[in-house]
Amino acid sequence: MPDFHVTMEDVIAEGDKVAGRRTAHGTHEDELAGIAPTDKEATWTGMTIYRFAGCKIVEAWWSRAMLSLLIRLGVVPPLG
Repeated sequence: MPDFHVTMEDVIAEGDKVAGRRTAHGTHEDELAGIAPTDKEATWTGMTIYRFAGCKIVEAWWSRAMLSLLIRLGVVPPLG
């Protein structure tokens, strides 16, 4: 996705953890996870929680709305 762009919507910190909610956008012009290019634009969301020890990230947990991305690219039919 040559025009890939991420916008951080929220960043929240408490104790040794930092959480971020983001929106990503791009045009599917190259193979992505084995999916041939569709030339479609897509927007999807995700969240990450990082745990820090000192000044280093020592753990991270990711969540991405991949099903919505696959639906927007036309790889998976809409639900319902």
